[in-house]
Amino acid sequence: MLRRDFLKTAIAAAVLTAVRPALAKKALTMPNEHFADVNGQHLFYRVHGVGKPLILLHGGIDPDCFGGNLAELAKSRQVIAVHLQAHGRTPDTDRPLRSETMGDDIAALIGHLNLSKADVMGYSLGSSVALQTAIRHPDAVDRLVLVSAAMRQDGFYPEVVTAFKQLEANAVTFGPGVKASPLGKAYPDVDWTNLFRKVGDLTKRPFDRSADVAKLRVRTLLVFADADAIRPEHMVEFWKALGGGQRDAGIDGSLRSANELAILPGTTHYTLAVEPMLSEVVERFLRTASKAVG
Repeated sequence: MLRRDFLKTAIAAAVLTAVRPALAKKALTMPNEHFADVNGQHLFYRVHGVGKPLILLHGGIDPDCFGGNLAELAKSRQVIAVHLQAHGRTPDTDRPLRSETMGDDIAALIGHLNLSKADVMGYSLGSSVALQTAIRHPDAVDRLVLVSAAMRQDGFYPEVVTAFKQLEANAVTFGPGVKASPLGKAYPDVDWTNLFRKVGDLTKRPFDRSADVAKLRVRTLLVFADADAIRPEHMVEFWKALGGGQRDAGIDGSLRSANELAILPGTTHYTLAVEPMLSEVVERFLRTASKAVG
């Protein structure tokens, strides 16, 4: 039963564009396309809108996972939507997929674009990359938005961890299914079986970033679904590691943390990226006045 449920969930997440064609189309129509040769990668990115730069990092498998939220965010800022290694139009290399090295790619891209600093936002796999960018290159990140992120592998429900451990072995099943989907047709050059193998190799590995999170000084917003793949206890633990939830904020709010937490109602891990509330919450966070994080 677990394997059957996992198969349904993994395929649904990977081909989510098949059930949101209108939203996906919005994210694919911007013509401002570029490649940057950074950190040994031929990194593809699209630029949307004008204003302060926001690096946008997608979840695993689907580089267009934000749907209409990308266009909403681009109304008030310059959104630089990156295709991570082996995803979309960024070709794979012989390097394994690791959040740390992909975080180095993003920092290198920020330098390549002469941005000095940029806001960085990531969802799911992209949130791990965004977090590593801030941990390893704090001077490159102004504000950080982590959507459905975990500090440790056990932050996910046990059945999700089990699914992660099965993903690599099931790559031969999943790859051809995605190749035949609208997502596969949008990106015909992707070796989908290889991508599932590499994502599976990444997600099966235990990790614990709690100590690094506690040291972060970049202002951070955590966003979760109220029915996420992340356990609610871990959401609160992550929030507290960032200095939130320590005490009452006071009548005037002056004692609250500079970091923020949002849990969006009526959402799941698989719908969160296209939920219209997401762009509203993120834009509110990004436009607020900067404060030092204590």
